[in-house]
Amino acid sequence: MSVSVSPSSPSSPLSHPAGAAALPTVAVPVDAERWPDVARLPKASAARTAVARGIVRHALAGLPLTVKFRGGRPLGTGGPVMRVYDPAALYRRIGAGGLIGFGESYMAGEWTAEDLVGVLTVLADNAATLVPPALQRLRGVWALKQPHTRRNTVENTRDNISHHYDLSNDLFSLFLDDTLTYSSAVFRGFPATHELLPAAQHRKIDRLLDLAEVKEGSEVLEIGTGWGELAIRAAARGARVTTVTLSVEQRELAMRRIADAGYADRVTVLLRDYRKVEGTYDAVVSVEMIEAVGEEFWPAYFATLEQRLAPGGKIALQAITMPDDRLRASSTTYTWIQKYVFPGGLIPSVEAVERTTAAHTGLKVTRNDGFGVHYAETLRLWRARFEARADEVEDLGFDATFRRMWSFYLAYSEAGFRSGYLDVRQLQLTRKDTR
Repeated sequence: MSVSVSPSSPSSPLSHPAGAAALPTVAVPVDAERWPDVARLPKASAARTAVARGIVRHALAGLPLTVKFRGGRPLGTGGPVMRVYDPAALYRRIGAGGLIGFGESYMAGEWTAEDLVGVLTVLADNAATLVPPALQRLRGVWALKQPHTRRNTVENTRDNISHHYDLSNDLFSLFLDDTLTYSSAVFRGFPATHELLPAAQHRKIDRLLDLAEVKEGSEVLEIGTGWGELAIRAAARGARVTTVTLSVEQRELAMRRIADAGYADRVTVLLRDYRKVEGTYDAVVSVEMIEAVGEEFWPAYFATLEQRLAPGGKIALQAITMPDDRLRASSTTYTWIQKYVFPGGLIPSVEAVERTTAAHTGLKVTRNDGFGVHYAETLRLWRARFEARADEVEDLGFDATFRRMWSFYLAYSEAGFRSGYLDVRQLQLTRKDTR
C-alpha cells in the first residue's frame, strides 16, 4: 500500500488554503507499510506543535538562510534556500519527534533545498543554539530516548548491522569506488574527483597499517571487514589477517574479492561478533566501527582490543568523532540517523575514548590525527554518484522515499564535517607499559 504525499494535492490532509503563495511542489509516493512514520503525520498536541513552531521560526529568522514558506513571508538573513511546502506538517513532525521529524518531513517532500548540504551546514554550524537554553536543560523531558531493543548486545548487534550493511552489495557498488571502501578517504588536494577515490582510499588504509606497524609476518586482527580492501592491503605487505564482520552480504563479497586478489591463503573472514574473537595479534585495526558499538559497550570494545593485542603490539582505529560537550548532552537521545540508517549507533568523542580506555583498560592514545574536511569531500563524491545513478538504484528495488532518505543521510553527514560538528580521526593506541 502506498500513498502520495504531495503538499499541493487538494485531497491531501496537508493541503493549503486557497490563495496561498505558489511554490513548486515535490510529489513523493510513500509506501505506508514500508515507511509508516513518513506516510502519516504523527500525533502531537497543539501545545507541542505551537512550541515547535515558535522555536523553528525564531531559529530560522536569525540564520544565514533564505527560508521560503508556502503562504507566508520568508525568514532568514539570506543564504542557501530552503523551501517549505507544508509548514504545518513540518511543525507537527518536529513537535512530535524533534530532529527525527525534521528528517521525516524531508523524506515526505514537505520541504526541500536546491543546495541541501548548504542548508544543513548552516543548521549544523548553529546546532548548539537552535534550541533555547531553557529547553535544552529540559532535554530529558522532551527528547525521544533510544529504543531498548536497539542496544548493541551480542543478540541485537547482528540485526543492527544487517539493517544497513545487508541492504545490497549492488547498491553500495553504485556510489563507492572500485575499492568498495565505505569510510573517509585521504586526498592530496581539493576538489577531488571520483576517479581519485581509489588512490585516496589506499592512502588512508596505508596510513592505518603504518600506525599499527603492519609488516611482513605480522598477525593482524581487523574488526569490521567491510568489503575486504584493508585486509587485501595488509596481506599484500606479507601479513596474515583475521577479519570479522556481522554482515552476511559483506562477508560473501569480501571473500570473493580477497580470493580474486590472490590472498585467500593469507586472510580469514569470520562472521563473528568482536566480543567472540580469540587469540592475540601483533596489530589490531578497526575502521569506523566504534560508531556502531554504543556507549554502554565501549568498555567491552576497548577491553577486547587490549585482550587481543600481543605484547608490544599496536592498535590503529579510524573513528568519526563529535565534540565532547555535544556527546554528553545528546548521548541518550534517539536521532534520525539511528532510526533510519544506523540503529544503535553513537559517535564518540576523543575524550570519551580516553576516559573509557583509562577507566577500563591499560591502553593509552599515542597518536591522534584529524582530517574531517577529507570526509566532507568523500561524502560529496558519494552523494553526487548516488544521485547521478538514481535510475539504477530504483532498478535495484529501492523506492523514491529510500532514495530521498539516502540523499539526506549523505548530505546530513557531509554538512556535519563541513561545519566542524563532526570530525574523523586516526588513533594509535598502545599499552601504557609499551615503550
